[in-house]
Amino acid sequence: MRIDTAEIRRVVMPLISPWRTAYGEDAAIHSVLVRLGSDGVEAWGEACPLYAPTYSPESALGVYETCREFLLPRLVGQELAAPADVASRIGIFKGNPFAKAAAESAWWALDSKRRGLPLWRALGGTKPEVLCGQDFGVQDRIDDLLALIAGAVAEGYPRIKLKVKHGWDIEVLQAVRAAFPKTVFHVDCNSGYDLHSDWETLRSFDRFNLAMIEQPLADTDLIEHAELQRRIATPVCLDESIKGPRDFRLALKIQACRVVNVKPGRVGGLHNAVQIHNMARDAGVTAWVGGMLESGVGVGICGALATLPGFTYPADMFPSRRFYRHDLTDPEIEFDGRCHFRLGERPGVGFEPVPERLEAVTVARHSFAA
Repeated sequence: MRIDTAEIRRVVMPLISPWRTAYGEDAAIHSVLVRLGSDGVEAWGEACPLYAPTYSPESALGVYETCREFLLPRLVGQELAAPADVASRIGIFKGNPFAKAAAESAWWALDSKRRGLPLWRALGGTKPEVLCGQDFGVQDRIDDLLALIAGAVAEGYPRIKLKVKHGWDIEVLQAVRAAFPKTVFHVDCNSGYDLHSDWETLRSFDRFNLAMIEQPLADTDLIEHAELQRRIATPVCLDESIKGPRDFRLALKIQACRVVNVKPGRVGGLHNAVQIHNMARDAGVTAWVGGMLESGVGVGICGALATLPGFTYPADMFPSRRFYRHDLTDPEIEFDGRCHFRLGERPGVGFEPVPERLEAVTVARHSFAA
């Protein structure tokens, strides 16, 4: 198909309450949406790198400018029949996986919409539902966290992820395990620990029967994660360290993890995400789909990816009401009573921005035409 038009928007979506992690606090989510058009059909993609380069080296402003200045001009007016065509047009630029994912996910959305397929079918998904877990960031008090966990357990969530950082880790887990001895938990460290200076803390995580310890060490590291995995019983999950299929291939080679979190934005798009899924499946490594608190567009994209059969651990996706008073899309993201996110048969992503809502949160935009 020939890409006739493109539009890019940078948006700021206020959260109901701040999201706190090892790298700081976000009161609003900064995201980038890309719309591509061909023969009168239009579809949106999204990548959500956050406001500042804290989760990764990319920021929402950087993603917006990279797409506007470099990526989208190389796509508009071009015949792009397959994901490889998109990759060949933008692959000359180093790094920038979130920027590439913003454009590439829009291509997938447009292609599946033109073919009359829901995105999850176009990706190779097997059934239109995704089992999801629940996540909790750093709280003001341990009692506040325990109350949140009790609510999630009552709602039947199959696993709970806890953000940890220095000063909010071992004591918290002691209280959590005492209150919920049988619940499935894992912790997300967001690169907040050092193998050597924090060894006693890292070793202590083994005491709590965790499903995994997610990204404990530096976001650029594979080697010390491999060393850590040899020294602890808890499975190590890599997130920030896996920025594409090559990183995961190397991680498998040195046995740096037993679990991988796959986020389309972090790995450069859906084509790369599917490759990592296939590699994990073939290697017998547990894989699951993460998220970045995207709007309904991005959650729809992540949900479509999570329908692939090799993703076996409950995903990181949430109903719109969990974080936003008003999401961008109609319909908004909702779960059924069994913690499942159900996708339908609408062609494309299935979750479209409402123009008025999108307009209200847009802080920058640019349009292109062939």
